[in-house]
Order: sequence, then structure tokens, then C-alpha cells
Amino acid sequence: MAHSVNIFTGRASRYLSEKISESYGAELGKSMVLEFSDGEFQPSFEESIRGSDVFIIQSTFAPTDNLFELLLMIDAAKRASARRIIAVIPYFGFARQDRKDKPRVSIASKLIANLLTAAGVQRIVTIDLHADQIQGFFDVPVDHLYGSSIFIPYIKNLNLPNLTFASPDTGGTRRAGVYAKALGTGFVICYKQRNKPNEVGKMQLIGDVKGKDVILLDDIIDTGNTICKAAEVMMENGANSVRAVITHPLLTGNAYEKIANSAFLEVVVSDTIPLKKQCDKIKVISTAKLISDVIRSVESNESISALYNFENK
Repeated sequence: MAHSVNIFTGRASRYLSEKISESYGAELGKSMVLEFSDGEFQPSFEESIRGSDVFIIQSTFAPTDNLFELLLMIDAAKRASARRIIAVIPYFGFARQDRKDKPRVSIASKLIANLLTAAGVQRIVTIDLHADQIQGFFDVPVDHLYGSSIFIPYIKNLNLPNLTFASPDTGGTRRAGVYAKALGTGFVICYKQRNKPNEVGKMQLIGDVKGKDVILLDDIIDTGNTICKAAEVMMENGANSVRAVITHPLLTGNAYEKIANSAFLEVVVSDTIPLKKQCDKIKVISTAKLISDVIRSVESNESISALYNFENK
């Protein structure tokens, strides 16, 4: 017996959900949010979802209302007798708090995993987690997709003659290695020391970029301090050109101005988070087809590895 599929969206991700549902070939489900004067809100599904597989799309970037709205929608779907509830979280917020890096702090990403599970989610779909081990915080299946599946075809089409990849910090070494292996190039690393969160102190280059067309890789761009400093270091060390490929464009503070005035030829991002304003140097590549293909594969119980594995692109 075939089960109906319903795709719903939280308010923060409607711009992306509309593209996903169009790619999937279905209309977005009807939902609404009742707002009270004190800031309290109540999401509701405005159509029957009894016995349906319900996909709820919502990135959990700031403010935390976006996360709480997702939790309420999951709970509402559970109480409305949905057959399965799948949370599609293109950007999984609070992922930078994946361990205790000093005494007396929360492991926020584990707490959120617990909250999602308690609310009634039965599967998670997300893209480029800040730390792979966050998958282990869940006791439900996690489909962890990789931005490389949409970025690598774009990079190939650039036809850069002396391509090399770079990580803006040592934590991104594995990501740089994966891209370099896929395209048969080398990679370099920036070693940075932070004065405090969101403030970079010293940065040193490990490797040679002279005459190279460098692409810096990262999962998140927040204030832009690290990545713009890394671009400057690349050019100072003789790079021919420098670009960036970054999955989640948080872009807080004066990050847009930093990018506009930086050494970058372009900064390529995905649409897991909407841009707050336009910038000539920022190019957006959509995740909509990737996510719609995953929804289709989840429904048909097919492997999704071919969809997010760039080697198959």
C-alpha cells in the first residue's frame, strides 16, 4: 500500500521549501502559525496528515524561534497521527557546540538532538554538519548530505588551470582532502590562533600556493573574519586567484562588506540559509534538487549515497 507524502515548511525556510516541493513535483502542504501578542506562537497543519509521511523543512539558524517552531510542528504532526515524521534541517544550528571545550558549558547539539527526538521526529535529513559525530547524538536515522555534491560540478566547470584547495583552519583538513582527491589536486592549510570567539589572531600558511588558483573550503561563514583573512594570506603568498566555497552563509555583522572588500573573486554558498542582502561577489547554488531527490529516495526506501556522493556526479 502506497503512503501519501506531505511536505511542509517552517516560516524561516519557505523560500527553499517552495523550490524543493517544485523539484519534487508536489505542492507544499497547508499550514499556518497563530501568533499571540506576547510572542507565543502556535503552528498548525491545515489539512489531514493521518497515516502520511510528513517532511517538515526548517533550518535552525537564529533566532531560536526557528528551532522551537520546528519542534512544535513535529509535536503537532505526531498528535495528528502522521505515519512518519522526517525533519529536513538544511542548516543544523548550535552544531558548533558539539563537545565540552571548557568546564561548565552545555553540549547544545546533543541537547537539540534530544529535543527533536522527544518531540517525535523519526528521521533527520541535514547538510554538512559542523562535526560528523553529531550524527551519533541521535537515536534515529540521520541522512547527512554533503555540499560537495552540488559544489564540485560547479568547480569543475570553472576549468581553473592551477587549482588547489585550502582549509582556513586545521579543523577543515579532512574536507579539503576530500575535494582535492575528487579533483586530483593538492591542498594547503591555514593555522590560526583565536584571541576570542569570532576574532582571529595570527594565521600562518602550511603549503605552497604560488601561482595557484586557490579555493578555500568551509562549512560555515559567520563574521567572515577567518575566511577573508585566509584569502589575504593566500594572495600575500603568491596565489594567482582566490575563491571560497562555503555551505552555510550565516553572514553576521558586517560580513557582506568584508567580502565585498576582500581579495576573493567570488564566494560560492548554498541556500540553506537565505541571504540578508545581495553582494556581487556572492554566488548561491541551490540545494533544492538534492533535497527533493533525497525525499524521493527515503519514500522509496532506496539508497541515497549516489545522490550525495560527488564521485557519482
